[in-house]
Amino acid sequence: MYRNNNVADRIFHRQIATPPPGTTSHCVRRFYENIVPNHTVYDVECPDHSFRKFTVDGRYLITFSRNHRDLIVYRPKWLSFSYKGDEIDTFQELPSTAQKFESFFNLIYSVSLASCNELICKDFFLYMESNRFGLFATSTSQIQDASAVGGAVPGVPSIEKITFHLLRLEDGEILDVKVFVNDFVNLVHNPGVFLYDDLLSIVSLRYQIVHILQIRDSGHLVDVRAIGAFCRDDDELFLNSSSQASTANISSELHVAILNCACLAGFWSLCSNFISKMMNFFSISSYQCVGVPERSRLVAGNVENGYHHNPPNTDNSFLSGLKQRLLSFIFRRIWNEETDHRLRVQCLTKSFYFHFQDYVDLIIWKVQFLDRQHLLLKLGSVDGGVSRMADHHRAFFAVYDMETTVIVAFYQNSADDLYLLFERFCNHFHAASRNSLCMNFISSHSNNVHAQEQLRSLKNKAVSYSQFVKKMLVSLPFNCQSQSPSPYFDLSLFRYDEKLISATDRHRQSTDHPIKFILRRPPHSLRFKIKSGPEGGITDGRTKGISSFLFHPYLPLALSIQQTTYLNPSVVNIHFRR
Repeated sequence: MYRNNNVADRIFHRQIATPPPGTTSHCVRRFYENIVPNHTVYDVECPDHSFRKFTVDGRYLITFSRNHRDLIVYRPKWLSFSYKGDEIDTFQELPSTAQKFESFFNLIYSVSLASCNELICKDFFLYMESNRFGLFATSTSQIQDASAVGGAVPGVPSIEKITFHLLRLEDGEILDVKVFVNDFVNLVHNPGVFLYDDLLSIVSLRYQIVHILQIRDSGHLVDVRAIGAFCRDDDELFLNSSSQASTANISSELHVAILNCACLAGFWSLCSNFISKMMNFFSISSYQCVGVPERSRLVAGNVENGYHHNPPNTDNSFLSGLKQRLLSFIFRRIWNEETDHRLRVQCLTKSFYFHFQDYVDLIIWKVQFLDRQHLLLKLGSVDGGVSRMADHHRAFFAVYDMETTVIVAFYQNSADDLYLLFERFCNHFHAASRNSLCMNFISSHSNNVHAQEQLRSLKNKAVSYSQFVKKMLVSLPFNCQSQSPSPYFDLSLFRYDEKLISATDRHRQSTDHPIKFILRRPPHSLRFKIKSGPEGGITDGRTKGISSFLFHPYLPLALSIQQTTYLNPSVVNIHFRR
């Protein structure tokens, strides 16, 4: 049946026809093929801010001051201006008053977040749509060569103070804060923090602890659990009480026995050194079986009963609870693969004991929620955890059950079975909040045939299938709220060059050529173009710099920001439907 693509025909067809079950929203989104941002205001007059993003409900535009100390929040509004004349010419230039930033956005408030020597992390922001809460972060400068003390991982930098601020975006009131001292959390584009419904995970790279918090409706950040050295809430209490009882019994009995023997033989002067060494040995043994708080107590009390004890050796301490569960899962999986005892021993020697130290040296890189009970952990070497080019480092994935505190799956980053899960159920790895409807329309190769074709093309062009799998799995776990839900990134509606622009929140190299959005369906015509920077391009010899694009989640409105150098103000273009 012939179908016209104008708006009137679409509205008429919507009135007389009923879409198939479950496709109503997709049919409505086809109207965006007609309603596009077809006009651009180049180099608009605007405050010199650092633009972050629109919230997923489209209510707020998040910006930061250039000195990274203040949060400035705007509310989008549609352009309106008076026009003098009898006939309206759509090609006529807009009046100068309409070519200002204030014509498209209203300033709601400005609030200072950073204090003293802290600065706002301009690439970090999470939005809780159900309560319209915003999570921001401020931090001090990073110390690269920080010493590994108190159980810290050697080689991981340290930040003296990291503060998470929970704000009510409606009025800018700070509801609660969470502070980490002498720690390191990766905040650039949210890889170290993940928000799922009202649950929040924060990964401490320096101390290898996954902090799980809950955001209450009242706006309070409540600690739920900390996964790392201990997996259950009472693990630390149990170990401390057991170690104290065993240490007291063993030390007292041994002390009395040796003293009695020494007195009977008259060799007290010869045995005193031996007694000191034995007591020191048992203090070290008990030290190995307890957690970090108990270790600090033993280190502090290194003078006891007149004997001078050497500080315990932290290199011999037991592994963390999470690492022990990981090693036990790997051991049991290899054990169950073979039924013959001799083959079991060979497989364990080859696959477990030979790589034992490699497994012990793994650290957590990133964490994301799969649901309210399961976490997807990415593990690797220390170098890969702190490097921005972690693609070249070997990595592993583990699925952890927070309720049973067990590892339920473990994969290498070249595992075929994990890739098949990623290919078929990619949407599940995004773990979108149940309250966010627009986030469910983000295109992926598990819900869009055009994305599947792109994936198939990449697979056919790959020289090595193993390298292709590693390249595809490098994005796991996905950064939280890192993709725009704008319908103009829907691959069922438009086709565009993903090397220049995509739904992923990333800075890209600027180009003088406009980015074209072409209809996916017939007649495959050019619908609109987006160009960053000045209208005529950069002509003063400056470098092109980088560009970022902020699309409103449902309005035909977008911002393109081009930054050449830090000292020069950004060039902001506003693209909208006229």
